[in-house]
Amino acid sequence: MIYIGFTSRVNNIMDENIKKLLEKQHYSVIGHHSAVKLCHWMKQSLFYNRECYKQSFYGIESHRCLQMSPSVTQCTQMCLFCWRIQRFTEKNYQIVDDPGFILDEAIKAQRRLITGFKGDKRCDYKKWLEANNPNMIACSLSGEPTMYPRLDELLQECHRRGFTTFLVTNGTRPDTIRDLNTLPKQLYVSIVAPNEEVHKKLCAPLIPNAWSRIKETLETLPSLDTRTVIRHTLVNKWNMSYDTIPLYARLDDAASPLFIEVKGYVFVGASRHRMTLSNMPTHEQIKEFGEKLAKELNYELVMEKPDSLVVLLTRDKNKIRINN
Repeated sequence: MIYIGFTSRVNNIMDENIKKLLEKQHYSVIGHHSAVKLCHWMKQSLFYNRECYKQSFYGIESHRCLQMSPSVTQCTQMCLFCWRIQRFTEKNYQIVDDPGFILDEAIKAQRRLITGFKGDKRCDYKKWLEANNPNMIACSLSGEPTMYPRLDELLQECHRRGFTTFLVTNGTRPDTIRDLNTLPKQLYVSIVAPNEEVHKKLCAPLIPNAWSRIKETLETLPSLDTRTVIRHTLVNKWNMSYDTIPLYARLDDAASPLFIEVKGYVFVGASRHRMTLSNMPTHEQIKEFGEKLAKELNYELVMEKPDSLVVLLTRDKNKIRINN
């Protein structure tokens, strides 16, 4: 494995067909394995003053959020509900880019992607200026970020520059989570199956013992000094029957997260080749599931965002808003 500090001087080894496909889908590819893509809610915030659920729940600013991944084509699973194209999933890195380089180029990429918004009469100019200087990193775009070998350094660099960091992991790499010296400000673990049988069918793991690794990650969460979130992405006819609620509750209880997000699968992107519209639950279904899960765990359903198909559960309403 080669570590590269100044990647711009090295020929990119990402397959050109993959790179072209990503760019066609409006990703901005960075170096050998990273990418930025504007979040739907970034545009909604700039044009229509609508906010994402993370702003509604936790207080981050949608228009100042930089959605990126240091592992855009590397993942440990091939989840059927994932809206990304998956046929290029890789397991390894041949060259590892420098964290400072990734962050510098991610900010530049975000600025390029929003350049054209400035002249649109719908765009809030004050917000646009602020969007050019993001203060929030959502490490959740594509792939599995814990596969990036220098994740600890990337988080450290983000915090050194004053960024709030949200990291989303599928939980299959507990050693990486446990060994982080620098934790994200908010750590999400996606738990999208109530048991190993459903996990194998719905998430199609590419590594052995994926389910036991996920359970190990859940058992690690209570020892971590950061805000923790379990996210249940619910797919109708797959993982959200009411008899699964005690199984999810058992997993959540082991993790004892500060928050639980119960979120509905959305029929978008490449998932449309693997799912149908009938797999997308209604907000009413999500809310009812969330209420039953909250009762099982002695949590409280405290917030909801119907246009994002999500509800928020917690035991401590005083800690919902994050301090930037």
